Amino acid sequence: MAERKPIESWLTDMDGVLIHEGVPIPGADAFIKKLRDSGKPFLVLTNNSIYTARDLQARLNRMGLDVPVDNIWTSALATAKFLDDQRPGGTAYVIGEAGLTTALHDIGYVLTDHAPDYVVLGETRTYSFEAMTKAVRLINGGARFICTNPDETGPSTEGPLPATGAVAALITKATGKQPYFAGKPNPLMMRTGLNAIGAHSETSAMIGDRMDTDVLAGLEAGMETFLVLTGLTTRADIDRHPFRPSNVVDSIADLVDRV
Repeated sequence: MAERKPIESWLTDMDGVLIHEGVPIPGADAFIKKLRDSGKPFLVLTNNSIYTARDLQARLNRMGLDVPVDNIWTSALATAKFLDDQRPGGTAYVIGEAGLTTALHDIGYVLTDHAPDYVVLGETRTYSFEAMTKAVRLINGGARFICTNPDETGPSTEGPLPATGAVAALITKATGKQPYFAGKPNPLMMRTGLNAIGAHSETSAMIGDRMDTDVLAGLEAGMETFLVLTGLTTRADIDRHPFRPSNVVDSIADLVDRV
Protein backbone atom coordinates (compact mmCIF):
# COMPACT_ATOMS: atom_id res chain seq x y z
CA MET A 1 0.00 0.00 0.00
CA ALA A 2 1.43 3.38 -1.02
CA GLU A 3 2.39 5.74 1.78
CA ARG A 4 0.24 8.82 2.17
CA LYS A 5 1.70 12.21 1.38
CA PRO A 6 2.52 14.56 4.28
CA ILE A 7 -0.49 16.41 5.70
CA GLU A 8 -0.56 19.97 4.43
CA SER A 9 -4.10 20.94 5.45
CA TRP A 10 -6.45 19.97 8.26
CA LEU A 11 -10.21 19.67 8.60
CA THR A 12 -11.65 19.13 12.07
CA ASP A 13 -15.11 18.63 13.47
CA MET A 14 -16.07 21.05 16.24
CA ASP A 15 -18.35 19.39 18.83
CA GLY A 16 -16.64 16.45 20.49
CA VAL A 17 -13.23 17.38 19.07
CA LEU A 18 -12.58 21.02 19.97
CA ILE A 19 -15.43 21.64 22.43
CA HIS A 20 -17.82 19.58 24.53
CA GLU A 21 -21.07 21.03 25.93
CA GLY A 22 -19.76 24.59 25.65
CA VAL A 23 -16.33 23.89 27.18
CA PRO A 24 -13.08 23.65 25.18
CA ILE A 25 -11.43 20.23 25.20
CA PRO A 26 -7.88 20.36 26.65
CA GLY A 27 -5.39 20.88 23.82
CA ALA A 28 -7.89 22.50 21.43
CA ASP A 29 -6.44 25.99 21.95
CA ALA A 30 -2.89 24.74 21.38
CA PHE A 31 -3.98 22.87 18.23
CA ILE A 32 -5.70 25.92 16.71
CA LYS A 33 -2.76 28.17 17.61
CA LYS A 34 -0.31 25.71 16.03
CA LEU A 35 -2.42 25.62 12.86
CA ARG A 36 -2.56 29.40 12.64
CA ASP A 37 1.15 29.80 13.33
CA SER A 38 2.01 27.16 10.70
CA GLY A 39 0.08 28.94 7.96
CA LYS A 40 -1.41 25.63 6.83
CA PRO A 41 -4.96 25.77 5.41
CA PHE A 42 -7.56 24.48 7.86
CA LEU A 43 -11.31 24.35 8.45
CA VAL A 44 -13.47 23.81 11.50
CA LEU A 45 -16.55 21.87 10.40
CA THR A 46 -20.00 21.37 11.86
CA ASN A 47 -23.14 19.62 10.63
CA ASN A 48 -25.17 22.03 12.77
CA SER A 49 -26.86 24.57 10.48
CA ILE A 50 -28.36 26.78 13.20
CA TYR A 51 -25.52 29.30 13.44
CA THR A 52 -23.73 31.47 10.89
CA ALA A 53 -19.95 31.24 10.65
CA ARG A 54 -19.76 34.63 12.38
CA ASP A 55 -21.92 33.35 15.26
CA LEU A 56 -19.65 30.32 15.64
CA GLN A 57 -16.52 32.47 15.51
CA ALA A 58 -17.85 34.54 18.43
CA ARG A 59 -18.88 31.39 20.33
CA LEU A 60 -15.44 29.80 19.89
CA ASN A 61 -13.67 33.06 20.72
CA ARG A 62 -15.50 33.26 24.07
CA MET A 63 -14.00 29.84 24.84
CA GLY A 64 -10.47 31.00 23.96
CA LEU A 65 -10.38 29.41 20.48
CA ASP A 66 -9.36 32.00 17.89
CA VAL A 67 -10.79 30.72 14.59
CA PRO A 68 -11.29 33.20 11.70
CA VAL A 69 -14.72 33.27 10.00
CA ASP A 70 -13.20 32.06 6.74
CA ASN A 71 -11.96 28.91 8.51
CA ILE A 72 -15.44 27.78 9.57
CA TRP A 73 -17.51 25.54 7.28
CA THR A 74 -21.08 24.52 8.17
CA SER A 75 -23.60 22.19 6.57
CA ALA A 76 -25.65 25.32 5.82
CA LEU A 77 -22.78 26.78 3.76
CA ALA A 78 -22.25 23.42 2.00
CA THR A 79 -25.99 23.27 1.21
CA ALA A 80 -25.97 26.80 -0.18
CA LYS A 81 -22.92 26.03 -2.33
CA PHE A 82 -24.63 22.90 -3.67
CA LEU A 83 -27.83 24.79 -4.54
CA ASP A 84 -25.90 27.65 -6.13
CA ASP A 85 -24.13 25.13 -8.38
CA GLN A 86 -27.34 23.24 -9.19
CA ARG A 87 -29.78 26.10 -9.74
CA PRO A 88 -28.30 29.61 -9.40
CA GLY A 89 -30.78 32.27 -8.29
CA GLY A 90 -33.42 29.73 -7.30
CA THR A 91 -36.17 29.74 -4.71
CA ALA A 92 -36.61 27.74 -1.51
CA TYR A 93 -39.00 27.13 1.34
CA VAL A 94 -36.78 26.84 4.40
CA ILE A 95 -37.27 25.22 7.78
CA GLY A 96 -34.25 26.34 9.78
CA GLU A 97 -32.46 29.10 11.62
CA ALA A 98 -30.27 32.09 10.72
CA GLY A 99 -27.27 29.96 9.73
CA LEU A 100 -29.26 28.43 6.87
CA THR A 101 -31.39 31.40 5.82
CA THR A 102 -28.35 33.71 5.79
CA ALA A 103 -26.34 31.24 3.67
CA LEU A 104 -29.17 31.04 1.12
CA HIS A 105 -29.70 34.81 1.06
CA ASP A 106 -25.97 35.27 0.47
CA ILE A 107 -26.11 33.19 -2.75
CA GLY A 108 -29.07 35.19 -4.02
CA TYR A 109 -31.86 32.72 -3.23
CA VAL A 110 -35.41 33.95 -2.68
CA LEU A 111 -37.12 32.34 0.31
CA THR A 112 -40.78 31.69 -0.43
CA ASP A 113 -43.63 29.27 0.20
CA HIS A 114 -45.08 29.83 -3.28
CA ALA A 115 -44.05 27.06 -5.71
CA PRO A 116 -40.37 26.97 -4.58
CA ASP A 117 -37.70 25.05 -6.48
CA TYR A 118 -36.63 23.39 -3.22
CA VAL A 119 -37.79 22.61 0.27
CA VAL A 120 -34.67 22.93 2.44
CA LEU A 121 -34.72 21.41 5.91
CA GLY A 122 -32.13 22.38 8.50
CA GLU A 123 -31.64 22.33 12.25
CA THR A 124 -34.00 24.30 14.47
CA ARG A 125 -35.17 24.15 18.06
CA THR A 126 -38.72 25.12 17.01
CA TYR A 127 -39.93 22.55 14.47
CA SER A 128 -43.63 23.31 13.96
CA PHE A 129 -46.36 21.00 12.72
CA GLU A 130 -47.56 23.81 10.45
CA ALA A 131 -44.14 24.21 8.80
CA MET A 132 -43.74 20.45 8.32
CA THR A 133 -47.23 20.20 6.81
CA LYS A 134 -46.38 23.00 4.38
CA ALA A 135 -43.11 21.24 3.46
CA VAL A 136 -44.99 17.98 2.76
CA ARG A 137 -47.48 19.74 0.51
CA LEU A 138 -44.79 21.66 -1.39
CA ILE A 139 -42.75 18.48 -1.98
CA ASN A 140 -45.88 16.68 -3.15
CA GLY A 141 -46.43 19.64 -5.47
CA GLY A 142 -43.03 19.20 -7.12
CA ALA A 143 -40.43 20.94 -4.92
CA ARG A 144 -37.15 19.04 -4.55
CA PHE A 145 -36.30 17.95 -1.01
CA ILE A 146 -32.89 18.97 0.40
CA CYS A 147 -31.55 18.53 3.95
CA THR A 148 -28.50 20.13 5.51
CA ASN A 149 -27.48 16.95 7.37
CA PRO A 150 -28.70 13.46 8.30
CA ASP A 151 -28.04 13.60 12.07
CA GLU A 152 -31.07 12.07 13.79
CA THR A 153 -30.31 13.46 17.23
CA GLY A 154 -28.35 16.38 18.60
CA PRO A 155 -26.77 16.93 22.02
CA SER A 156 -28.13 19.07 24.84
CA THR A 157 -27.41 19.33 28.55
CA GLU A 158 -30.73 17.53 29.23
CA GLY A 159 -30.04 14.71 26.78
CA PRO A 160 -30.50 13.99 23.06
CA LEU A 161 -32.83 16.16 20.96
CA PRO A 162 -34.57 15.18 17.70
CA ALA A 163 -32.51 16.64 14.86
CA THR A 164 -32.74 17.17 11.10
CA GLY A 165 -32.53 13.51 10.11
CA ALA A 166 -35.45 12.57 12.38
CA VAL A 167 -37.66 15.31 10.97
CA ALA A 168 -36.56 14.40 7.43
CA ALA A 169 -37.75 10.83 8.09
CA LEU A 170 -41.18 12.15 9.04
CA ILE A 171 -41.42 14.20 5.83
CA THR A 172 -40.18 11.24 3.76
CA LYS A 173 -42.87 9.01 5.28
CA ALA A 174 -45.51 11.59 4.38
CA THR A 175 -44.28 12.22 0.81
CA GLY A 176 -42.45 9.08 -0.29
CA LYS A 177 -39.56 11.37 -1.31
CA GLN A 178 -36.03 10.86 -0.01
CA PRO A 179 -34.03 14.06 0.58
CA TYR A 180 -30.53 14.85 -0.66
CA PHE A 181 -28.29 15.42 2.38
CA ALA A 182 -25.53 17.98 1.77
CA GLY A 183 -23.69 17.60 5.10
CA LYS A 184 -21.49 14.85 6.50
CA PRO A 185 -21.07 11.99 5.71
CA ASN A 186 -21.64 13.27 2.16
CA PRO A 187 -18.10 13.82 0.82
CA LEU A 188 -19.55 16.82 -1.02
CA MET A 189 -19.26 18.82 2.21
CA MET A 190 -15.60 17.88 2.48
CA ARG A 191 -14.79 18.58 -1.16
CA THR A 192 -16.49 21.98 -1.18
CA GLY A 193 -14.66 22.78 2.06
CA LEU A 194 -11.31 21.72 0.59
CA ASN A 195 -12.00 23.85 -2.48
CA ALA A 196 -12.79 26.82 -0.24
CA ILE A 197 -9.29 26.71 1.28
CA GLY A 198 -7.47 25.60 -1.87
CA ALA A 199 -6.55 22.21 -0.42
CA HIS A 200 -6.34 18.72 -1.94
CA SER A 201 -7.66 15.51 -0.38
CA GLU A 202 -4.38 13.63 -0.95
CA THR A 203 -2.58 15.96 1.45
CA SER A 204 -5.44 16.65 3.88
CA ALA A 205 -6.61 15.08 7.12
CA MET A 206 -10.04 14.93 8.76
CA ILE A 207 -10.40 14.82 12.57
CA GLY A 208 -13.68 13.74 14.11
CA ASP A 209 -15.36 12.00 17.02
CA ARG A 210 -17.97 10.05 15.03
CA MET A 211 -17.39 7.06 12.82
CA ASP A 212 -20.67 7.40 10.89
CA THR A 213 -20.19 11.03 9.84
CA ASP A 214 -16.67 12.43 10.36
CA VAL A 215 -14.56 9.36 9.62
CA LEU A 216 -16.84 8.13 6.82
CA ALA A 217 -16.89 11.55 5.13
CA GLY A 218 -13.12 11.90 5.34
CA LEU A 219 -12.59 8.37 4.04
CA GLU A 220 -14.96 8.85 1.09
CA ALA A 221 -13.34 12.18 0.25
CA GLY A 222 -9.92 10.47 0.09
CA MET A 223 -8.39 12.04 3.19
CA GLU A 224 -6.37 10.62 6.06
CA THR A 225 -8.69 10.28 9.07
CA PHE A 226 -8.17 10.72 12.80
CA LEU A 227 -10.75 9.53 15.31
CA VAL A 228 -10.60 11.22 18.73
CA LEU A 229 -12.19 9.58 21.76
CA THR A 230 -13.45 12.76 23.45
CA GLY A 231 -16.90 12.63 21.85
CA LEU A 232 -19.49 10.01 21.00
CA THR A 233 -17.26 7.11 19.91
CA THR A 234 -15.36 4.69 22.15
CA ARG A 235 -12.66 2.22 21.13
CA ALA A 236 -15.22 -0.58 21.49
CA ASP A 237 -17.45 1.13 18.90
CA ILE A 238 -14.84 1.11 16.14
CA ASP A 239 -15.14 -2.56 15.23
CA ARG A 240 -18.91 -2.25 14.84
CA HIS A 241 -18.33 -0.45 11.55
CA PRO A 242 -17.18 -1.99 8.25
CA PHE A 243 -14.53 0.71 7.86
CA ARG A 244 -11.78 2.05 10.09
CA PRO A 245 -10.12 5.41 10.68
CA SER A 246 -6.51 5.82 9.57
CA ASN A 247 -5.56 6.72 13.15
CA VAL A 248 -7.14 6.65 16.62
CA VAL A 249 -5.97 9.10 19.31
CA ASP A 250 -7.24 9.96 22.77
CA SER A 251 -7.82 13.65 22.05
CA ILE A 252 -6.94 16.67 19.93
CA ALA A 253 -4.00 17.29 22.31
CA ASP A 254 -2.27 14.28 20.75
CA LEU A 255 -2.27 15.97 17.34
CA VAL A 256 -0.64 19.29 18.21
CA ASP A 257 2.81 17.97 17.33
CA ARG A 258 1.52 16.54 14.01
CA VAL A 259 0.82 20.02 12.60
